[in-house]
Amino acid sequence: MSSDFESYEQDFAVLTAEITGRIGKVPKLVGDEKKQMVANVEKQLEEARELLEQMELEVREIPPQSRGMYSSRMRSYKQEMGKLEADFKRSRIAYSDEVRNELLGDDGNSSENQRAHLLDNTERLERSSRRLEAGYQIAVETEQIGQEMLENLSHDREKIQRARERLRETDVNLGKSSRILTGMLRRIIQNRILIVVLAVIIIFTTMMAIYFSVRGR
Repeated sequence: MSSDFESYEQDFAVLTAEITGRIGKVPKLVGDEKKQMVANVEKQLEEARELLEQMELEVREIPPQSRGMYSSRMRSYKQEMGKLEADFKRSRIAYSDEVRNELLGDDGNSSENQRAHLLDNTERLERSSRRLEAGYQIAVETEQIGQEMLENLSHDREKIQRARERLRETDVNLGKSSRILTGMLRRIIQNRILIVVLAVIIIFTTMMAIYFSVRGR
């Protein structure tokens, strides 16, 4: 499922790069060429929205324990989409001012050049801002992954500690059992020695009694 999401990601990245390039060209074009460029950008923006919808559907199918990272990436892509639409809206404003600038003559051309220069600078700033946000997003995702790894390591450590405690308890119980068995064996040996001694005494006493009885006769 994540492979489908990543495929949509690649398509979205290529498409937004094309849209960004075309939006930057809109204020510099005139006439039918500008109209065609505006229509193309509108079509590509619609395709980008459809891609975002497909990506959202894919995220919903991802297991909850792995969904956080993809949800963060979706928020970043939606922000990027919003900025593209805002850039396109500004370029459309420049496009709608074309007739007025032509009527103003040289002053209009100067104003158009200043507007194009301002849009270029704004676009550069926004691209830099997007790169910074993408870097921040990667850092956040890396931190989340690190936290998950630390939590897993902590759980594993607790399991190992519990296993060690059970082993120590088993060793203690085995030691107690060994001491009990040793004591029982010692008592058995002592009892057997005592029985042998008593048997010897009884046999000796019987033999002496028989001897004195025979001798007395």
